[in-house]
Amino acid sequence: MSTLTSLSDFMLYDLHSHTRASDGMLTPEALVLRAVQMRVGVLAITDHDTVAGIAPARAALIQHQLPLQLINGVEISTLWEHHEIHIVGLGIDAHASEMRQFLAAQAASRLTRAQLIAEKLEKAHIHGALDGVLRLAEGGAVTRGHFARYLIEQGKADNMAQVFKHYLARGKTGYVPPQWCTIKQAIDAIHHSGGCAVLAHPGRYGLSAKWLKRLIVCFTEFGGDAMEVAQCQQPPNERRQLGDYAQEYGLAASQGSDFHQPCPWIELGKKLWLPGGVEAVWTRFPHLVG
Repeated sequence: MSTLTSLSDFMLYDLHSHTRASDGMLTPEALVLRAVQMRVGVLAITDHDTVAGIAPARAALIQHQLPLQLINGVEISTLWEHHEIHIVGLGIDAHASEMRQFLAAQAASRLTRAQLIAEKLEKAHIHGALDGVLRLAEGGAVTRGHFARYLIEQGKADNMAQVFKHYLARGKTGYVPPQWCTIKQAIDAIHHSGGCAVLAHPGRYGLSAKWLKRLIVCFTEFGGDAMEVAQCQQPPNERRQLGDYAQEYGLAASQGSDFHQPCPWIELGKKLWLPGGVEAVWTRFPHLVG
């Protein structure tokens, strides 16, 4: 691990988590309570294309007098070379008009895609999908995760992995290509709202080393600030490799569980540490936790 140089280095940072405002299973209040239980000192809530979970989470911090620093965040879905790439915004102004307008457009794209997925499932004799996912989303951002939960409810699969494999992956019954914004548009929206842009979980896109480097180069040229280097679950040597890429391309390093629900292998704060030689995103951008 990196040498500890200041009091902030003793804090446990988890800069990627989700609530019921998107496809997480916990309310914002339950999420911050669990973060404290798991000894997280700094938490970013980064719901998919929405900031709706931030205000209730902050209210819970005050109500319960929790010893937790909360960073305003969002995880934006983008499209790059036919791949869905996620960009996390940290330290954003959740009330910035440009960010609000941008996220409204993303929400409209999500709803349109959900309608098209539901139509395809209807043709496959799986009825009521749109009403089902809207019920499960409870007014939050609609995601394919909600479709997966609905299909499990309907007995079409036993778990999320099966649903995606048989219904929602590219070429399957309910697959609809996304129509997201570009990486540059996401980065610009984050910067205009005062945040820093982080390339989320770069090891999960199924890219070869050559294509991953192409992605990082594009992200950097578009003004990206950091990349996630450490997650709870990673293949052997991935953390070190991503750390090397962060150094090579001048990006700060971030870490996050991508927490959605309590489970043994992906948990708030679990196995989150940065390899030596990288510059932590909270060090390069100290205003995030100021």
